[in-house]
Amino acid sequence: MAAGSSAAAAAAAASVSGSGAYGLGLANERLRLLEELEREIGAAMQSAGTVILELSKEKPNWSLLERQTSQFMGSVQKVESELSAQIRYLTQVATGQPHEGSSYSARKDCQMALKRIDYARVKLGEVSRTCEQMLEQ
Repeated sequence: MAAGSSAAAAAAAASVSGSGAYGLGLANERLRLLEELEREIGAAMQSAGTVILELSKEKPNWSLLERQTSQFMGSVQKVESELSAQIRYLTQVATGQPHEGSSYSARKDCQMALKRIDYARVKLGEVSRTCEQMLEQ
């Protein structure tokens, strides 16, 4: 990851994870896992490149091919597993389900409560005006 995108991702992750040291620790851990995932993708690409290069030779080294193919498959499985875990985490955040370090659900509940309060004020104002009109008649 580039330094600028890494800083932007850290800021975004910190805002999702909530405030405080606990939230920042989780955000940093998520970023660290994504950086590891990026390195693993690079390793998979390197293994695939080695396999393609070896296959282009007139007499490929079959033991090297097997080793590199095995490394490639292991990397792909690791990437797939970690991406699935990241997607599960993001799904929890997006749907407001409780999970470690997020304040999204609480903020959403608070916003909804404020909207209900505003609605109640409007309705009470209408009732008040109706009562005043009735008293004036």
